[in-house]
Amino acid sequence: MTAQPAAERRRDAERTKAEILEVAQREFARRGYTGARVDEIAELMRTTKRMIYYYYGSKEQLYIAVLEKAYTEVRSVERMVDVAHLAPVEAIRTLAELTFDHHDAHREFIKLVAIENIHHAEHIRKSVVLANLGTPALDLIERILDAGLASGDFVTEADAIDVHMMISSFCVFRVANQHTFGALFGRDMTAPEHRARLRRMVGEMVVAYLRGAGSPA
Repeated sequence: MTAQPAAERRRDAERTKAEILEVAQREFARRGYTGARVDEIAELMRTTKRMIYYYYGSKEQLYIAVLEKAYTEVRSVERMVDVAHLAPVEAIRTLAELTFDHHDAHREFIKLVAIENIHHAEHIRKSVVLANLGTPALDLIERILDAGLASGDFVTEADAIDVHMMISSFCVFRVANQHTFGALFGRDMTAPEHRARLRRMVGEMVVAYLRGAGSPA
């Protein structure tokens, strides 16, 4: 019997770790950090708790790894905005619309954000990976804002964190509050017939703000 090559063992290990994270993300999003159980995650994977602990050490470290994966995927979306070749207005609109698309397609991420806020971000604070993950996002927005002010497309001297919050709050609220909003107002904000309008709205809302809408005369 021949030994498995080292490269193949590494590929198998990475595949196993990715599968664990995928299942764990669903369980944490569905049950929360407290409610999710490692033995149930193992059962869903048809593996053992020992295997999961071998790769991730503990339930908390597994949860942190899930958060790292989810937030890293969001940052990868922002890297799709080609600031160098887009005019400032188109760049910030594209960023808003891509954020909308990602949150719409990754609704478990919204649940994870809500769960981590319940825990006052105690797990995020323990992650070295997440410690500076927000910096590239703010750098991107700052480059767009600076370019817009220099070109005259933007007149509002906006703070990058404020703009990031404006985009995120719209995209997150639509998904996170869909059930309460639907019960109170009779509208499913995530229904397909509203998607294009709301996607366009978030981009135009940010552009209007940066062009001076609502500023004192």
